[in-house]
Amino acid sequence: MERAEYLVSSKEQMQKLSEEIARLKKERNAIILSHVYQRPEVQDVADFVGDSLGLSQQAAKTDAEVIIFCGVHFMAESASILSPDKIVVLPDEHAGCPMADMVNEVELERKKQELPGAVVVCYVNTSAEVKAECDIACTSANAISIISSLPADRPILFVPDKNLGQYIAAKTGREMTIWQGYCNTHDRLTADDILTAKAAHPGALVLVHPECRPEVVALADVVASTTGMIRYARESNAREFIVGTEMGILHALNKQCSDKQYYLASEKLMCPNMKKITLEKVHQSLLNLEPRVDVPQEIRERAVRCLDRMLAI
Repeated sequence: MERAEYLVSSKEQMQKLSEEIARLKKERNAIILSHVYQRPEVQDVADFVGDSLGLSQQAAKTDAEVIIFCGVHFMAESASILSPDKIVVLPDEHAGCPMADMVNEVELERKKQELPGAVVVCYVNTSAEVKAECDIACTSANAISIISSLPADRPILFVPDKNLGQYIAAKTGREMTIWQGYCNTHDRLTADDILTAKAAHPGALVLVHPECRPEVVALADVVASTTGMIRYARESNAREFIVGTEMGILHALNKQCSDKQYYLASEKLMCPNMKKITLEKVHQSLLNLEPRVDVPQEIRERAVRCLDRMLAI
């Protein structure tokens, strides 16, 4: 009985917080963006839920003066790069991305000197400083088209995700020098995990993110970005799906396609950094407009060119 009373109380508190967040949002002329890997209650108070770059583009189109970005640090940086006139707030300053931290501008500059003439392509999961050192960016959704658009006679350096890089190389036939970074969450998913899930749900289609290992990708029916997975599930005639990406996407899938069944490929698919942001921290960030994410002007001017070249393709 005590446990049940606690749950009711918790729900009531959450509802009050959500209402206060809605009030503060209007007062601050703010917009709340949430990545699909965020906690369900955070997604539910957001104005837009999606992938990192799509959210930053959405924010740039609005009249909001404040962006509360519920994601990780590089995502908030991208919002700041594309919306330099807005205040960008990341509710937890420690919500970082280990993969983004696997490459820095000093190491990248050294590698560029070893590969003169190379086109440097960065996954958007990189810091502003790294983007400033790159020629063009890509997302998991447009990576194949970006690489395919590059001159055939130019070598390519791809940073930082080795799994995404190998997937692109296999799909395009382009030889690339690939940085050896990886997503801690997606890289934990194994081929055995997929086979176990398929045995438990033999009628389900397997959806995986291209940040997964090549042997995992090889077992998938569909390889797609988070947005691509949701779109596929919504439009597919299939009724059951094994989902090989961070568990937060299940909330978005169940909201948008509630008549279908979703099975997480492994309970290991949880990003602790994405889960650092709570409803309480969203509330505090609206109250204080802190902690802010600012990209220095000199870095921003170079990084935005990298993003603009991608957006132009």
